[in-house]
Amino acid sequence: MQDLRGIFERQKKYFNSDATKSYGWRIDQLDRLERLLKENTKGLQEAVRQDFKTASSEYVFEVMAPLSVIEFTKSQLREWMKPTSAPLPTFLTASGHTATVIREPYGPSLLIGPFNGPLTLSLDPVVGLLSAGNPCIMKVSEQIPATSHLLMELIAKYFEPECLTAVWGAKDEVTELLKLPFEFIFFTGSVKVGKIVARAAAENLTPVVLELGGQNPAFVDPTADIANAAKKIGWGATAWGGQWCTSPGYAYVHRSVADEFVAQCKRAVVEMYGSDPRHNSDYSKIINAQAVERLASLIDPDKVVIGGKSDPEQRYIDPTVLYPVSWTDRIMDDEIFGPLLPVLVYDDLDAAIREVKKRPKPLSAFLFSRDQKIIDHFLQSLSFGGGAINQVNVHLFIDTMPFGGVGNSGIGHYYGKAGFDSMTHAKSILVSPADVDIDHLIPPYTDVKVEALKQWFEY
Repeated sequence: MQDLRGIFERQKKYFNSDATKSYGWRIDQLDRLERLLKENTKGLQEAVRQDFKTASSEYVFEVMAPLSVIEFTKSQLREWMKPTSAPLPTFLTASGHTATVIREPYGPSLLIGPFNGPLTLSLDPVVGLLSAGNPCIMKVSEQIPATSHLLMELIAKYFEPECLTAVWGAKDEVTELLKLPFEFIFFTGSVKVGKIVARAAAENLTPVVLELGGQNPAFVDPTADIANAAKKIGWGATAWGGQWCTSPGYAYVHRSVADEFVAQCKRAVVEMYGSDPRHNSDYSKIINAQAVERLASLIDPDKVVIGGKSDPEQRYIDPTVLYPVSWTDRIMDDEIFGPLLPVLVYDDLDAAIREVKKRPKPLSAFLFSRDQKIIDHFLQSLSFGGGAINQVNVHLFIDTMPFGGVGNSGIGHYYGKAGFDSMTHAKSILVSPADVDIDHLIPPYTDVKVEALKQWFEY
């Protein structure tokens, strides 16, 4: 067992020295992370590929994405750190009072990273935590040994342990980490583990960001460009081996265009991955044999339109489209997290939205439509973390928009300024002139003083 408490206490002592609060310290940490990625790009890409991301675009993206986040954060950080003014009641302003909100770091933080974005979903939050002035212990995923071992080696080389430390661990290590009184916890993973993290955080009243998941719907209405919708949804459901928290969990298609949509999905799968996806370098593996077996157990052979074959030993499962699927089918019980696309049919959009509302709020939702009234109604009626219109997945590429779930799909946001704000405490300060009193607050309370309390509500 690693000396987790010792690492935590070292970071706590360092944080209490105020060293992490300066702009210079934060930029230095981001520079270190940038050098780590740039100087070890090939090694990191090879590790990610070895673990499971065999599609070239994916293991290249794993390094490019955090580099982009670092660059954007460095360009904005000085502005984000500036105290901001807050409006005051008119009488306070007139008497020389001012109000300031200071963003201050929480302190030693815990980041629990997932397997499915070996670098992006671990290092992007690290960028946020370090830019916010928080020392961090990063628990790497035991499911990706090549990537995790290399990350531990590189982080120890490029960072002082009191600033950033990577630790290895599975259930036992996570249990020990969660006993420590961290000032902030960031977790990406399953709803089940997210609830465990939240319960542990509650013991110390520790603020959390939980990035979870869910069954994400992709609606297709009669006005949509059906071929375009099928291509995008088919890609979204199978990219990264379908192992992405925002992937479309199912297509929910109007009956009048359902058959056409399914035919176009079948065509799109062949266009993307050919007739033999197993040997196509653009198609990634599944994380392990057990995950393949779970996915294969969800496939009803009678509903397979294309795909359906699997090989657990090779960590492979076909990109698979299933139709027609109903809500009672086993595949609809929970998040799929694999390259399987169930296609459901609806007749009335409001009824379809009501069906989705019966279930936990999804992390993402998508609508393919050219009817602005339908688009507006969809966005107003259905609650979900974030999503897109006539597109899937790529909203998570946009650093300037907050990313996060709602309800069962998560708590809190990160990305850009939203992440900086989530990972800092807003400390509000009222500054009064030294020689100015607020007389009506001080006894004895006359009728005039009581009447003067109304001024607090006048801006």
